[in-house]
Amino acid sequence: MSELTTASDVSGSALSGKVIFTLAAGAGLSVASIYYSQPMLGVMGGNLNASTTSVGLIPTLTQAGYALGILFLIPLGDRHDRRTIILLKSILLAVALLLCGFVPGIHGLLVASLVTGIGATMAQDIVPASAHLAPPAQRGKTVGTVMTGLLVGILLSRVLSGFVAEYFGWRVMYQLAALSVALIGVALWRVLPRFTPDTRISYAGLLHSMFGLWKNYKTLRHAALAQGLLSVAFSAFWSTLAIMLNEQFHLGSAVAGAFGLAGAAGALAAPLAGALADKKGPARVTQIGSALVMVSFAAMFLLPLLSPHAQLALIVLSAVGFDLGIQATLVAHQTLVYGLEPAARGRLNALLFTVVFIGMSAGAALGSKALEAGGWSGVVLLATVAAGAALLVRLFSRKS
Repeated sequence: MSELTTASDVSGSALSGKVIFTLAAGAGLSVASIYYSQPMLGVMGGNLNASTTSVGLIPTLTQAGYALGILFLIPLGDRHDRRTIILLKSILLAVALLLCGFVPGIHGLLVASLVTGIGATMAQDIVPASAHLAPPAQRGKTVGTVMTGLLVGILLSRVLSGFVAEYFGWRVMYQLAALSVALIGVALWRVLPRFTPDTRISYAGLLHSMFGLWKNYKTLRHAALAQGLLSVAFSAFWSTLAIMLNEQFHLGSAVAGAFGLAGAAGALAAPLAGALADKKGPARVTQIGSALVMVSFAAMFLLPLLSPHAQLALIVLSAVGFDLGIQATLVAHQTLVYGLEPAARGRLNALLFTVVFIGMSAGAALGSKALEAGGWSGVVLLATVAAGAALLVRLFSRKS
């Protein structure tokens, strides 16, 4: 697509596979940037002579930057050309990652990590851009494909960074990440059309209007609440898995990271969920997905009855199941939300994902407490209850 092409010129026609792949890759590579550090923290702390507390601030500040960027920067997509915003964020993210790979001390790394989180929100500009470009009959499938790229980026980032850090060093991982973001930023600039802003209201007006959107759209509130509850379950599992595997099975962090491959396998079916949302309606898919998440977690109550090898196999199958359910539900929720007010897709997306990341943070905190209080069964109970509550929200939404 040429630089003179606008989004309105292509929004009514099917997107090419090249454009969809580039969008999915951009979403995955950008969001992966906020997860690379997690399996490298031990190595980074020793290399920088930093305390455990200081090193623990790296992922915390990265996530904080991502949350701040979602809330305060994503609404700009409704006011300015998303193509330009994506390019500027890719530059910011590449520079921040490069700084992470070269700064000599922990304090510079913490600042660079915060900026990394802010720049990584380009993923949340790419998703509404794909919804804008896709024809209505294919919107669910297109968003599902792009979200597959995003979730695969999340799940595989830990596997990749753990491997690279062990054999080549943690700084090399950041440098490779910076190169990948720079390249995908250029690719997105080349394939995306210009987006004509849907509104001309001021930035302050954009932020203020988000309160009105939240108040006016019950569909948005239900979608955010249900997806936030599913995020509690998701985060509780992944934030405690490595500790459980080490304590019960004496397995290292590399094996825990490899469990991300199981989640990625489930995420690959997300385009099917998007296509199903186009045919059966996204509300129905949210119910099916929430039920699948609940059943997948509940199945792990059977772990004490199985042999150690069978237990590991069941955990893998559960990870595939609940990741598929969460991804399917997220795609369906985004399809519902994006259809509410096309001119406000950026703000709607910001509100949805703000609640999602609140759920992620709460899940990590509650998961640790559940593991300490009740062992792995406590984590399974927490995740199952959270998923069940999400299903009730979706059933109530359909009745209302």
